[in-house]
Amino acid sequence: MITSVPLALFNGTCLGTKPTGIGVVARDLIDSLDPDLVQLLDPLGGSRLGSIPIPSNVMPEFGNRGHVRRLFWTQQRIPSLLKQTGAQLLLSPVPEAPLFRGVRSVVLAHDLLPLRHPQPTPLLAYHLTYVPLVLHRAVRVLCNSDATARELHSRLGIPVKKLITIPLGFNPKNLYPMECSREGYFLVLGRHDPHKNIARVLYAFSLLKETTIQLWFVGPEDRRYTPNLKRIAFELGISNRCKWIPWATDQERLELLNRCQALIIASLWEGFGLPALEAMACNTPVIASDSGAIPEVVADAGLMINPKDPVTIADAMRQVIIDRALTRNLVNNGKERIKSFTWAKAAKKVEIVLKDIAR
Repeated sequence: MITSVPLALFNGTCLGTKPTGIGVVARDLIDSLDPDLVQLLDPLGGSRLGSIPIPSNVMPEFGNRGHVRRLFWTQQRIPSLLKQTGAQLLLSPVPEAPLFRGVRSVVLAHDLLPLRHPQPTPLLAYHLTYVPLVLHRAVRVLCNSDATARELHSRLGIPVKKLITIPLGFNPKNLYPMECSREGYFLVLGRHDPHKNIARVLYAFSLLKETTIQLWFVGPEDRRYTPNLKRIAFELGISNRCKWIPWATDQERLELLNRCQALIIASLWEGFGLPALEAMACNTPVIASDSGAIPEVVADAGLMINPKDPVTIADAMRQVIIDRALTRNLVNNGKERIKSFTWAKAAKKVEIVLKDIAR
């Protein structure tokens, strides 16, 4: 229950009814923060005690139109809500905040993938102009990894003194080991964006001689990329062994992670690599890219691969299938690794940052 003036308002506009990626991070972070300190701006209609309801049509599931509405709403309404509540700061789990209105913001930066792998979309100008402006004007920029912090400094010139690395966490209520048998499929979680490197994963999978194994993809389809990926699977002769699942509930995700042979995260770059952490929380082996922040998360709890070499990806899949001693070692290392990544620790660090700024 909110008993006093909050120190910060939490920009919940990226929350949604079917959260993925950033939406999951935002949901789990706000659930771990002290509600007396941080008050949620809630598009889900007051789903958290003491939250402030805001329009639902700004949520990510409304696509590009919702994105535009969210940006306008952020500029127009957040300054007045800060004034009404008496909150000193805006805490945003995405690099979005009012500009030119005197708002003191603390924003979370996940990566610069749209700049590293630019795509000709209507949102390109947003990533090239608005996001850098928000990051430069923020009082502090929270980074989900050291790799992200280094990239923000080198690519955008964000001062090092503004950058604070706060690793993400996982929700142990939603992600935990189950008493169930492993089934004959590898799992890939996430969108079908080019940096996810799915085409090379498909080619690697086609090199396996173990034809009873399947490859399951769980993530939103994209009409720009998904049809081509399915075409590649067909041309490689593996389409009958590939399964495409657009979205999974928390319970379905839990079961998928617990039943798969291993999670494959072969991205060319990730600012963090949350699925790897989720897999380790389920005692699931991880085949992990050696690029970006993924090694920071996985360390010795994953089977590291060169994401640009399908042969090494295929070799890693084969090792997981035949080498049970290896998978047991990966699982045991993962059990220790996840102790460093909790939302309680992340939330505590965020609260310290907010209090320090308010002094």
